[in-house]
Amino acid sequence: MSDYGDDGAEPLSNAPTSDEPVFEDDPDEYYEPEPEPAADEDGAQLGEGETEADHVITSGSDPNAGANVGKGNDKSHKDKKIPNDQRTTTPFMTKYEKARILGTRALQISMNAPVLVDLEGETDPLQIAIKELREKKIPLIVRRYMPDGYYEDWTCEELLQ
Repeated sequence: MSDYGDDGAEPLSNAPTSDEPVFEDDPDEYYEPEPEPAADEDGAQLGEGETEADHVITSGSDPNAGANVGKGNDKSHKDKKIPNDQRTTTPFMTKYEKARILGTRALQISMNAPVLVDLEGETDPLQIAIKELREKKIPLIVRRYMPDGYYEDWTCEELLQ
């Protein structure tokens, strides 16, 4: 008696028989795909009467760029910088700016950026970044955006902790 409940007298039902069709390895016809419609540079499909300018999305590091589109604001990005002598925000680093600066600088140090302070046995990139911030040697600039789209740039040396 077998494990399948029969005595082995009958052939298994899933066993190949000579009545099944035999497939050839090399088919006579090959698939030819239809040509695709024209696409723009980014690969987006363009419909009839559409131009590439219809697919432009305004974005970037300026959070107000999308809100100011079409409002007649023709100033370029560089024209929105507030001069250093006219800055209005406080010269104090917020805890959020400090966290962002330390994280960014620690990542740079971990990716073998030059260290700007004397190492006294430190190997942790975050501890090295904290030491650089304490000695005001971090070469980063904090950009603070105003509600009207203008921005102020502050160096880490200028910001008090």
